Amino acid sequence: MATSGGASCSSSVLPCAFSRHYLAVCAQDGRLRVWNTDTQSLHREFVPSAHLSATCTCIAWGPCRASKEGPQRKKRKSEAGPAPDQQPDLLALGTAAGTVLIYSTVKGDLHCILDGGHNGGVNSVQWHPEQSLLYSGSDDTHIVEWDLQTGKTRCKWKADRSAVTSLCVSPDGKLLLSAGMTIKMWDLETKEVYRKFTGHSTTVTTLCFATSRPPDSDGLYFLSGAVHDRLLSVWQVRSDGKDKNSVVSFTLTDEPQYIDLQTADSKDKAVRLAVVCKDGQLHLFEHFLNGPCKKPLSPVCSVQVSSVGAGEGATPAPVTLLAAALCPDRQSLMLAYGNYLQPIVEKTQINTSERHVCLVRDVHTTLSLSVNAAVSKVKTPIVNEQKGKVLIPGVPGHQAPIRASSGESDKRKKGAGPTEMSIEERLEQVELSTLGRKGEDKGASASLQTDSFAVLLVQGLESKDSKILNKIFQTKKEALIRNTVARLPPPAVLPLVEELSRRLQGHPFSAILTVQWLKAVLTQHTSYLSSLPDLVSQLGVLYHMIESRVKLYQRLTRLHGKLYLLMTQVASSNSSHKVSDLDREAKLVYEEESSDDEEASGDEGRPEDDSDSWEEEEDNEEEMDVTENKENHTEDEEDANKDAEESKANGDSDMDPENESEEE
Repeated sequence: MATSGGASCSSSVLPCAFSRHYLAVCAQDGRLRVWNTDTQSLHREFVPSAHLSATCTCIAWGPCRASKEGPQRKKRKSEAGPAPDQQPDLLALGTAAGTVLIYSTVKGDLHCILDGGHNGGVNSVQWHPEQSLLYSGSDDTHIVEWDLQTGKTRCKWKADRSAVTSLCVSPDGKLLLSAGMTIKMWDLETKEVYRKFTGHSTTVTTLCFATSRPPDSDGLYFLSGAVHDRLLSVWQVRSDGKDKNSVVSFTLTDEPQYIDLQTADSKDKAVRLAVVCKDGQLHLFEHFLNGPCKKPLSPVCSVQVSSVGAGEGATPAPVTLLAAALCPDRQSLMLAYGNYLQPIVEKTQINTSERHVCLVRDVHTTLSLSVNAAVSKVKTPIVNEQKGKVLIPGVPGHQAPIRASSGESDKRKKGAGPTEMSIEERLEQVELSTLGRKGEDKGASASLQTDSFAVLLVQGLESKDSKILNKIFQTKKEALIRNTVARLPPPAVLPLVEELSRRLQGHPFSAILTVQWLKAVLTQHTSYLSSLPDLVSQLGVLYHMIESRVKLYQRLTRLHGKLYLLMTQVASSNSSHKVSDLDREAKLVYEEESSDDEEASGDEGRPEDDSDSWEEEEDNEEEMDVTENKENHTEDEEDANKDAEESKANGDSDMDPENESEEE
């Protein structure tokens, strides 16, 4: 008998899937966690999107890789560990952004990303049992056939008028079931509709083949489940086409959440079916599929898990079952229960002779966070246990209606007059506060404002009205936020924490305003929150989200430092470039003259002038130089004439030849 590789999940339930040795779970914080079912330890952890923009919507384990070449020889030497043909490796994750992620549990990283095929969120992914193909259905009403070797779309066709919510491939790999409002069977070779099935009034969320026989022999059966439907319908694919109505119905206690079955190869073998409902119960069915059955079939056995009560005489509380898988030995079951953040995986044998089986487990000690507590110096007071009583507000997972406690109403009736006012008086005070008159009582207006905000907040949480909540959460006054949270009744604290944690996952600007409200809730209602038995599941999402944001903050600070360094270097280079572009032509040039010129020019006796008369001084100096040159020239001519006269007087001048002869 073969166990189905993956199970379809409802859209309102977080996706999880069993393999032979692993459990893949996507929790509320958006992380994928792969748990080892043998050791019950965390094997892998992966964050599909840090900003939760591409959260996981569906999960499917790939077929086991058949290693017949080299790796098989290496595995023969080691005796420990599962066989390679029994160990699945790849995990397909459909995201809300329209992409499909192929994650490898051996590498601990993404194998490939399939993008560009869908315009809406992916609702279902299914592997081909033999070929390296993957099928995905989306909100864009299309089915995409992916080629995993190339990572591209091989074929894409429109499957329905509405969104495709579920897919299932036949064991022989020749047929494909798709469902939205109607169920269609496709021939994968021609991509044409082989059959149509109508019978569900709501959206179909679960599809699974029950037999592996060919459709021509009238022995091919499949089952389907829908939203708000407490029946699993079984359909027979007939060769004559008379298969418009379901042949068998399985009765459930609630909407099916997780399905695992062992198919039947012949009419002599019964189909074993394990169904986990939305209410947390498990139902086991065994039936021989050999034709129509008029009456709905009841489960052979129903299983429920409960926790050990705290104290003597306490009633045990039910524990939600997340998923269940049928083991190949046909006697034992693999159960996953608790919460999605830290599920408990257990392999147990169920006695199917009993109609109702209740498994009592100590869940609180297993789910408690391991914190190394330091030695406290606070003394514990001695309390008489006989006289004292322990009050626990509600049961795990309680969703009590948000109402004001009777004690608060009695106190308000017994209190002073200003707290009990009619609607007319309150409206008058609101008008007075808007006008800002001097004779107004500030305390009464503040209490009125906080009371109205608290009432509006409770009404918004009850009706889930986004307009009221947006108006309240946009306030920035710390005193108003603190007083509003302090006046909330205790049953409204958990819905407020869930709403705040949901808003923290959005835009960072809205998270800034939400943190102030979260701080006020944790400071005002810590005592109430610490008394809740399911505190781990309620605040675990918030804790993991804050932890991921803090880890991302360290990376952002490093990036900020690098960018700041680059910006300062660019700024410094720009400033140096501006200095080099300055005008280097001098406005004033002063040249020093020689000592002779200085003596001749007579600069020593010149009076000091202001800086404004520099140009005039330059002109005067040039004129003086010109006159001095002229004077020097005239003096040189006069000296030459004097020398000539002296030479004549002394007889140095040229004589006439006659005089020379006379002297001779």
